[in-house]
Amino acid sequence: MTRLSVNINKIATLRNSRGGNNPNVLEAALAIERFGGQGITVHPRPDERHIRYRDVFDLKGAIRTELNIEGNCREEKFVRLVLDAQPAQVTLVPDDPGQITSNHGWDTVKHRSYLQDMSALFKGEGIRVSIFVDPDPVMVAAAAETGADRIELYTEAYAQEYTADPERALVPYLEAAKVAQQVGLGLNAGHDLDLNNLRYFAQHIPGLLEVSIGHALIADALYLGLEETIRRYNEQLR
Repeated sequence: MTRLSVNINKIATLRNSRGGNNPNVLEAALAIERFGGQGITVHPRPDERHIRYRDVFDLKGAIRTELNIEGNCREEKFVRLVLDAQPAQVTLVPDDPGQITSNHGWDTVKHRSYLQDMSALFKGEGIRVSIFVDPDPVMVAAAAETGADRIELYTEAYAQEYTADPERALVPYLEAAKVAQQVGLGLNAGHDLDLNNLRYFAQHIPGLLEVSIGHALIADALYLGLEETIRRYNEQLR
């Protein structure tokens, strides 16, 4: 079964909006594990507007599932955080300064040499490296040349087109997945996957190892409760 890694940024956003420690990010992560989540994802940003760097160390010391840290490796503080925290996986995302949320993948051709250096740095510490890419076969093939272990397909375009034509929405992702298999890359996916579109994606994309889902899952939990929401998301992946 494809692993469900729950991005808890939105829980931290709610906490930070009021100050204090309610909701408690660490307690939420532990509950997610109890309810069936197979991983915890965080995406700290320099202004710490949601996940704080201290959260990362608290999580690493307490959770039993995999910790995945997403972020922009062009930020020195992020690189140091990952090296110090030693997560199971780091996902390299080319965020621009002040960006609200991730909205594009790496140009792995243009930045191949840089990504090779970063992959070597993290892998040298025993950290699995995933590179965030658009569903472009050229970018997928070039990602393999960086030495990364996996790619994470940016799925916003799929989510936007799914309602109108699921089959057409899936086409570029199928091509990207096939190339990933050919070049020996593991395959993750994330962004705007939800209870409406996740099952179709997971059933049709070969070799899908992990999905990272945050915004939609936390929003669903407001209505369904966290335990029931995670159960439903896992059901989509079976």
